[in-house]
Amino acid sequence: MTNGTNRILDEFAKVMTDAAGAAQGVRREFETLFRSQAERMLNSMDLVQREDFEAVRDMAVKAREENAALQARIASLEEKLAGTAGKSGAASKTKTAASEKK
Repeated sequence: MTNGTNRILDEFAKVMTDAAGAAQGVRREFETLFRSQAERMLNSMDLVQREDFEAVRDMAVKAREENAALQARIASLEEKLAGTAGKSGAASKTKTAASEKK
């Protein structure tokens, strides 16, 4: 009788092992199906991929930095131009005042 009980338990263990394997297979199948459905839905929503977003963000940061550098350069050039115009304007006023005295 001991042999019969062991045999039943062995068969039960085989059935449970097979059931666990089948459950894992169903889980993998469900995950695959869910992942493909999610990808299909996201593609239909016309969303941007992370890599593309990061690339555009980096380009925007670089453009902002270049813009700030150019603004500083323009301000510097405007100061130089204003200084040059002020000196030449003062010189022309002096010449005008000297010619009026004659």
